[in-house]
Amino acid sequence: MTTRLLLLGAGRSASSLIQYLLRHAPTENWFVTVADANAAHLVPVLAAHTEYARAVPFDLENAALLEELVGQADVVISMLPAALHPVVARVCVRHGRHLATASYVSPEMRELHAEAVAAGVTLLMECGLDPGLDHMSAMRAIEHIRARGGRLTSFKSYCGGLLAPAAEGDNPWQYKFTWNPRNVVLAGQSTAKFLENNLPRFIPYQQLFSRTETLAVPGYGEFEGYANRDSLSYRAPYGLEDIPTILRGTLRRPGYCAAWQALVRLGLTDDTVSLENPSAMTWAELIEAYLPAAQLPHLDLSARLAAYLGLDPTGEEMGRLNWLGLFSNRPVGQAQATPAQLLERLLSEKWQLQPHDHDLIVMQHQFEFELDGQTRWLTSSLAVEGDDATHTGMAKTVGLPLGMAVRRLARGEVPQRGVLIPVHASLYEPILDELARDYGITFTEEER
Repeated sequence: MTTRLLLLGAGRSASSLIQYLLRHAPTENWFVTVADANAAHLVPVLAAHTEYARAVPFDLENAALLEELVGQADVVISMLPAALHPVVARVCVRHGRHLATASYVSPEMRELHAEAVAAGVTLLMECGLDPGLDHMSAMRAIEHIRARGGRLTSFKSYCGGLLAPAAEGDNPWQYKFTWNPRNVVLAGQSTAKFLENNLPRFIPYQQLFSRTETLAVPGYGEFEGYANRDSLSYRAPYGLEDIPTILRGTLRRPGYCAAWQALVRLGLTDDTVSLENPSAMTWAELIEAYLPAAQLPHLDLSARLAAYLGLDPTGEEMGRLNWLGLFSNRPVGQAQATPAQLLERLLSEKWQLQPHDHDLIVMQHQFEFELDGQTRWLTSSLAVEGDDATHTGMAKTVGLPLGMAVRRLARGEVPQRGVLIPVHASLYEPILDELARDYGITFTEEER
């Protein structure tokens, strides 16, 4: 009997997922429907697989089409923007269809739990990279520590999508976009909450990028991590309610955060107010508008900004800001915009992944635990490079775990119903094994 899979959304992060579904469709007896707003770009991808795959145009605003496509499927995979998942989930519950995504469980999704259980439906969330692979790999390590009799006293977990060293070139930020640029520009815009030695710690957005930790990943050198918004919510899913220290964070190369902090302090990441600007306004004029009119008029714009922010005018932070073109006569190119929209527009060009570029996914878990009366430390690190600008490390580490979770869901190997994340060994163990065996995606552990 054929199992019908429906993939909604085929953007940048879906390339490896689609390859995985097509690879296993003949042996798993799947028929895969890929629905995307731009279905034409899928024709060459699916050309050799027409016996078990098709592409169809899709518009989420077409409620009747969504109902039709979900009704025809057995398992639905959503790679749409996270805000759209509840719309899809409600249709899945109504039709009794399972759903899998790589996105966080939102409050709106959580509200569907009881209804999904009653309908016998699994809403399998957080099965990508972060969230997803972070849960799976952390839970495996946590359970191994517990099995040895260890008691966890600290857990820190960091992840970042960056550039492979060979692709960094003369880019002083050592960064380009491998996922949604808007999410990067708006990252961290709330108070970060974590636990340190049984004491709550809060970092407001205004200070977030100035409070970082340095860590090293084997083979790739040093990185700096800043705290994610809410680390405390992961105590319960990981069974770490009593742990004294828990922190989840994002990784960047050293120097990135200090320069980004300058953008935050200046106000360029603000997405709450329209500047009512003309599109012909230049970046130099925009920066000028943020500076006090009477401050050091004899200096050039770059030097006055450095003085305003208390930065070394010849230092690395100002070098990174200069590289972006903040002091140029280039038009901002968008009228009636928020500062964050203008910054995103600029960065989308400066940080665009070129066809020959290779990205780099880095993840590291740091565990401290007590065993036989002694304190021990375990570091578990992952580094995955992309093949090119299409088959990126981001696409691999988001799409492959999700595809493997769908494979088990389609086989009936996920008995739990309702809203679920992959913290159960019956789900994460085979996925981690398959990633290591078939794709060489594996964690390097060091214990001392």
